[in-house]
Amino acid sequence: MPFDDVRRQGPGGGSHERAINLPPALLVLIAINLAVHLARQMMSESMDQQVVTQLGLVPEAYTGESGGPWWSLLLAPITYQFIHGGWVHLGVNMITLAAFGAPVERLLGVRRFVLFYLSAGVVAGFIHVAFFSTSPDPVVGASGAISGVFGAVLMALHHVGRLRSLLPVAGIWIALNVFFGLWGNGPGTGGEPVAWAAHIGGFVYGLAAFRLFLPAAMHVPPENPGDG
Repeated sequence: MPFDDVRRQGPGGGSHERAINLPPALLVLIAINLAVHLARQMMSESMDQQVVTQLGLVPEAYTGESGGPWWSLLLAPITYQFIHGGWVHLGVNMITLAAFGAPVERLLGVRRFVLFYLSAGVVAGFIHVAFFSTSPDPVVGASGAISGVFGAVLMALHHVGRLRSLLPVAGIWIALNVFFGLWGNGPGTGGEPVAWAAHIGGFVYGLAAFRLFLPAAMHVPPENPGDG
């Protein structure tokens, strides 16, 4: 991407590109998502359903009188991000994460990126809870966190002057999520409804919070192409 034009040094000082050119945090996140899904394939159907129910994000567990186990309420805002509805759902999310996440991680660094990614997922999850507070259905998937990363990509492009206005892209993206959420199913959902509120919540968080995670040295105004 335009803000990620970095040449990496190979042995002897020459530049090179790795076969899998992804930064470390992304590789770990993708590996964890794959490992979780593979582990679920080896479980019985009842055990897998229990994992989804207790480690997925269930709105009713936070708003209903009965609630859920304390450890589930504590862990679910993080763990739901690593559970997916099927191989297609997982594949679409991981490809999208790799595409948008690599330049953002290189800007933020490993620790800041991981904190930003997980916090975007947490915010996205609770936005879903706020909109569907009585739903007993667990929401799963990394889409909310990835939506935050996409918001960060737009902010980074705007920051370096490559995207003059955020409104057209942001408006189209939000409209598509509302459309698929209310009147259809998005790609990779396996026929399940799209958690559109989580997607929009994560995206808006990414737009708003991206600057807070930038290293101090990068807190500079974008260049003005009209200045000599």
